[in-house]
Amino acid sequence: MSANGGTKAIIAALAANIGIAVTKFIAFLLTGSSSMLAESIHSVADSGNQGLLLLGGRRAKREATPEHPFGYGRERYIYAFIVAIVLFSLGGLFALYEAYHKAQHPEPISSWQWVPVTVLVIAIAMEGFSFRTAIKESNLIRGNQSWVRFIRRAKAPELPVVLLEDFGALIGLVLALFGVGMTLITGNGMWDAAGTAMIGLLLVIIALTLAIETKSLLLGEGADPKELAAIQRAVADGPEVERIIHMKTLYLGPEELMVAAKVAVSPCDSAEQLARGINAVEARIRSAVPIARVIYLEPDIYSAAADRAGTGQASHTAVAPAEATGPQPGAAADEVTGRPGS
Repeated sequence: MSANGGTKAIIAALAANIGIAVTKFIAFLLTGSSSMLAESIHSVADSGNQGLLLLGGRRAKREATPEHPFGYGRERYIYAFIVAIVLFSLGGLFALYEAYHKAQHPEPISSWQWVPVTVLVIAIAMEGFSFRTAIKESNLIRGNQSWVRFIRRAKAPELPVVLLEDFGALIGLVLALFGVGMTLITGNGMWDAAGTAMIGLLLVIIALTLAIETKSLLLGEGADPKELAAIQRAVADGPEVERIIHMKTLYLGPEELMVAAKVAVSPCDSAEQLARGINAVEARIRSAVPIARVIYLEPDIYSAAADRAGTGQASHTAVAPAEATGPQPGAAADEVTGRPGS
């Protein structure tokens, strides 16, 4: 759902930004307004960013290979991080440079004075449509989260990126309209420079926010508390497992979660019986959390003494531990491998 919704929002933003960039650049050529130039570059950068997000989504769908056995799902995070860099450098820093240049040589808008105002009003309407689409698609997966929490916790980067881009674009258009409008009213080009500087600062702040959130995804985030609770219930909801000794989770991509756990099992008579129990636990986990596609379960015998010692180790004096792995991309079946006890 998030992938399809993200793609729809990206395409809507791309179409809007291409049209807006052309009209803004024409307005800059006619008026020489630095605010219009900054907004033109902003829209060009946004258009390139949407292209990068689409490319990242496409490349992330590649099948797993021996060199990349967990697939390419996290490539979407890489392209989202590149978007933040582009927005910071090409959008924010260029606008700040243009504001500095304009402040050194402020000039009024003396020709085609109606053009920038008309273009900005039209651009606000087009950007508003893109923002509305991003909000609509985000609401399908946001649930009852606040917008701040959704942007911070979303594992699929496309919708938060488009949301912040569109929000920044709308605020930037209002700032550009303010700068241009005050320049037309007062005849003082410093207002145009001030509007451009505010656009640059806004883009830098948004770019840094995106970079920080995407960096967290690149480093690797685990399942959220609701998903962890669902996995724990699935593991415990059966006779096969006495308790979870320890467990770790990691998002391999926006829609693929890896679960690795050492679980305490009761002594059993055969490896076949142990394997059936592990397979049943894996099936319950996938039913409870469908994105848990890669699962590693290591059965062991729980040791209260080791637990009290804080080692997190289980006893290795009874049943020899075995490891069961969930199917990786392209795998046909689970494997259960016994190991000799120590």
